[in-house]
Amino acid sequence: MENQEQNIFASKVNDFKAIVGSFATLLQAENEALEKFDLNKVGELYEQKTKTVTAYRNMVAYFIKNQESLKQLPEPERDNLREISQNLDALIRKNDMLLKTKMQTNKVVMDSIINIAKVANNANSTSYGAQGKYSPLDNNSNALTVNRTL
Repeated sequence: MENQEQNIFASKVNDFKAIVGSFATLLQAENEALEKFDLNKVGELYEQKTKTVTAYRNMVAYFIKNQESLKQLPEPERDNLREISQNLDALIRKNDMLLKTKMQTNKVVMDSIINIAKVANNANSTSYGAQGKYSPLDNNSNALTVNRTL
């Protein structure tokens, strides 16, 4: 029975390596697309990324539950797992930074466009005061909408 458990654990270790390798390749492609502002490529990778993240989390949960088995792995194997995990962590951190930067950039651009539109709208619009007379100075409350879907 113990031999079967060892075989299952060895299989899980191999699966983990494969998933981490796939995840790292995917993150490298996404990071490259983000650096090139290729949002179509980022969108294409989304579904695959979601599936890969789910598989990765499941593997991490398995190893958390089986920490004793991890401790019994030979030192070179543990070092290899630690190294590939650290490399993946670096890619995840870079991906997080690039995604946050892209979202913040989009927000700044949208805010700038909105502000320019407000200024142009205020400069070109007419407004009528409470007495029903033309009042160009009271045009700050004109409606302006922007589709914020990004």
